[in-house]
Amino acid sequence: MFVWFDFGGVLSPPLQVLFDTFRDRTGISRERLWAAMTAADAELGLPPLASVELAVRTEAEWGARLRHHLAAADPGLDLSRARLEEFGAQWFAGIEPNHLMIATLRHLRDNGVPVGILTNNVLEWGPHWKRMVGCAGEVDALVDSCEIGARKPQPEIFAIAEKTSAATGPFLLVDDVAENCAAARNAGWLAIHFRDNVQVCRELFRHTGVPGII
Repeated sequence: MFVWFDFGGVLSPPLQVLFDTFRDRTGISRERLWAAMTAADAELGLPPLASVELAVRTEAEWGARLRHHLAAADPGLDLSRARLEEFGAQWFAGIEPNHLMIATLRHLRDNGVPVGILTNNVLEWGPHWKRMVGCAGEVDALVDSCEIGARKPQPEIFAIAEKTSAATGPFLLVDDVAENCAAARNAGWLAIHFRDNVQVCRELFRHTGVPGII
């Protein structure tokens, strides 16, 4: 079995924590920020974040569109604390990873189960999230949407991940987005919908049989 871990919301803290931290730093609520993300990518007929996760736009270009849509939605909103054109640096600054999931990833690999990271991510954010996780060099494979031109839940990314792993399967995805888990299952994979650490560890033990996961 080859186990793939998502980054955002699995190896990182829950996305709600990241949004709340960004709000505390900038004064921009999750609702306002998500609306701007949605509007920015709707300009290109894409879902939120897809333009940077597929490297269609640079981080700076995307951030400028966020600034435009935030200001248009609320002209009185103070954006002076928001480094939107350098979004990743501000988003990840001081953030601790999900230490238990990283320990679980390492424990699986130490016990002979190959592991990988399968992430929808942004080219300019690579140094931030890889430094935060500190394990990109320890996994057996890394597939990042911005480097391959496909993102979850597109079926292409699962085919690319299979080839990148050089494994015959079965493949298992741990992801906090139900749509991504459904897409993985449609590709013939197993999937664990991340809700909390204990639930995932229990399910990983059931699938892998590796002792000491929890």
